[in-house]
Amino acid sequence: MSEYKNLLVEEKEGCLMVTINREKAMNALNAETIAEMQKLFSYYWTDDKIKVVVITGTGPKAFVAGADVSELADTDVRSGTDTAARGQYLMKTIQNFPKPVIAAINGFALGGGCELAMACDIRLASDKAKLGQPEVNLGIIPGYGGTQRLPRLVGRGKAMHLILTGEMISAEEAHRIGLVDEVYPHDDLLTKAMEMAEAICAKAPMAVQTAKECINRGLDVALSVGCDLEKVSFGQMCGTGDKNEGMEAFLEKRKPNFTGH
Repeated sequence: MSEYKNLLVEEKEGCLMVTINREKAMNALNAETIAEMQKLFSYYWTDDKIKVVVITGTGPKAFVAGADVSELADTDVRSGTDTAARGQYLMKTIQNFPKPVIAAINGFALGGGCELAMACDIRLASDKAKLGQPEVNLGIIPGYGGTQRLPRLVGRGKAMHLILTGEMISAEEAHRIGLVDEVYPHDDLLTKAMEMAEAICAKAPMAVQTAKECINRGLDVALSVGCDLEKVSFGQMCGTGDKNEGMEAFLEKRKPNFTGH
């Protein structure tokens, strides 16, 4: 796999650590970085060695401070629509990636950075992190899914507040309203993210993947349809070798050895 210009990529015992590496630009998502991330997730889509992905940003200040304003300044109706389409496609890829994706929000997560975090399955934040959708300050709106994912996470009213005022909030406030799942001391963030990744890696891979799929698909359909999906998926899991291993290990009071089959 070729090297990336704007990403640092490291595999650690089933975990893929992806660090957005544009510190001088506060890790802003320019078109090149979006293309590289799309390429990366496509490459690892069927890699069974990878069980969890952790995304963070280089340096102490920013996770991703937004999209690259120097590029957005030159957009018109057509190119702006294309820009939003590329960003949304990446966020959809991350949301539907078959393995869990954890955002380790180490600093500013604004605009496209907040949208990137929301596309991830679990959001862990440093106590120094700041989050928001400040696009109205630039005369635009969120374009990478922010108007859709934010109200699903925090409710319509709070999403309206944040998007229409462009207000930036603390990690603690983001946790209070449900935008992030946990807040840790800054220096502990990556350790905690890796601990969570390792905990997930120890579970049955097919069960983790299927649970993520059921949750994602269920949120877009009626409850009864989601429960039917869960019923079928539960039955499929009962036909796996990992189910047999998990049950036997529990009854024998030992640690299971899951194989993903």
